[in-house]
Amino acid sequence: MNRTKKQPDHGEDPVENRQGGRGASGAVQSVDRAVSVLEILARHGEAGVTEIADELDVHKSTAFRLLGVLENRGLVSQEKERGKYYLGAGVLRLAGAAAVRLDISQEGVPVCRELADELGETSNIAVLDDDAAVNIMQARGTASVTAQNWLGRRTPLHATASGKVLLAHLPPTLREGLLARPLHRFTEHTVTGAAVLRGELETVAEQGYAITQEELEIGLAAVAAPVRSHDGKVIASISVSGPVYRLTPQRLTELAGRTLAAGVELSRRMGHGS
Repeated sequence: MNRTKKQPDHGEDPVENRQGGRGASGAVQSVDRAVSVLEILARHGEAGVTEIADELDVHKSTAFRLLGVLENRGLVSQEKERGKYYLGAGVLRLAGAAAVRLDISQEGVPVCRELADELGETSNIAVLDDDAAVNIMQARGTASVTAQNWLGRRTPLHATASGKVLLAHLPPTLREGLLARPLHRFTEHTVTGAAVLRGELETVAEQGYAITQEELEIGLAAVAAPVRSHDGKVIASISVSGPVYRLTPQRLTELAGRTLAAGVELSRRMGHGS
C-alpha cells in the first residue's frame, strides 16, 4: 500500500507551540501534513478522519484540525451522511487557474511571435496576479533586439497598457477595491487619480484596447488588447511595446487594430467564439 511518510505526533498543535523557536518548524510540519491530506484524498477519492490520522500517524484530533482548516478554505468537503472527506471545489479552482495559465502560455507562443515578427516590436502576454499583471510570454521583433526582458515580471495595473486592459474588465467590486488603494507614481505621466483612471478604464472597455505612453518608464510606450476564454471572460492581455520615438501616438493607434486581431486569434485558440 502506498502510504504517506509518517511523522511523529507530539500531542499538541505545532503551529501553536512558539517556544524555543519551534513555531516556524511546526508551521512547516503542519503545511506538510495538510498537503499530505490532499494527496491522501486524491489517491483514495474519499477518507474518514480515522483513516487519514492512521496514514499520517497522528492523533485523530490533529487530523480533524487539519481537515477543518482545509474545509474552511474550500479545499476539502465532507459527506454529511457518512462523514467521509473528499477534495473540494477549491482544488478545482486552483487547478483550473493553473491549467488556464499553462494553456495560454502554450497557445500564445505562435500568436505572440507572429505579432512581434510582423510589427518588429516586443510582444507580451500578461495575466492578472492579485494586484498586478505578470508577463507569461514574450517575443521580440527585429527592431527590439536590445529591449529588456519582461518575462515573469510583475507590473502595476494602473501604469501599463496590459494592466489597464485587465483592470478594465474586472468585476466592478474588485476593480473599485483596487482603485481605492494608493496609486504609485512612476513617472510624471502616471495616472494616480482614481477618478481619472476610472474614466480611462471606461474608454478602454468601450474601444477594446489600452494605450500608455511613458506611464511606467520614461521612453516606453505600449498598446494592449484583451484575450478571452470560452465563456467570454477576459483572462489575459496581449501587448506590443517599444520606445516612444517609434511608437508615437499615431503609430500606437495604427497598431491597435493588429493587436486587437491578435487578441481575437488567441481568444479563439482558448475556445472563445468557437
